Amino acid sequence: MSAPAKNTICIWYDTGAEEAARFYAATFPDSEVLAVHRAPSDYPGGVKGQVLTVEFTVCGVRCLGLNGGPAFTHSEAFSMQIATDTQEETDRYWNAIVGNGGAESQCGWCKDRWGINWQITPSILSRAVSHPDPTVSQRAFAAMMTMRKIDIAAIEAAMAG
Repeated sequence: MSAPAKNTICIWYDTGAEEAARFYAATFPDSEVLAVHRAPSDYPGGVKGQVLTVEFTVCGVRCLGLNGGPAFTHSEAFSMQIATDTQEETDRYWNAIVGNGGAESQCGWCKDRWGINWQITPSILSRAVSHPDPTVSQRAFAAMMTMRKIDIAAIEAAMAG
């Protein structure tokens, strides 16, 4: 096993860190649960043996899930962005998140059942909205603004005019 990363994303969960990590590992490539750490004794708000933290990766990015209780909740100020290459891949990730108790949002954003926000972003969308021709980028941006899950064919059509 390689040395731990110097930078790890710590994600606060109420109590679902292990379940979330296992879902991410089953859903995204290059993702796995690395370790589950349990409380060695009872503590205020918890008991011995309860899952405290979970080390995992999502698409190769190291994360630490912390079961910290309900004190803090998530917002769109933090999201995990997953780049996709095809509509099939976009649909698969979107449907996995939304279909597992999550919720749709706008412009390629959705939220998983644990409250974590995700951007399922086809690479064509990133290229389209940063296109050197401002009319192309404006058309692609306007098309994206009407979408929940990103429709690659609609973005390509907008780019073509």
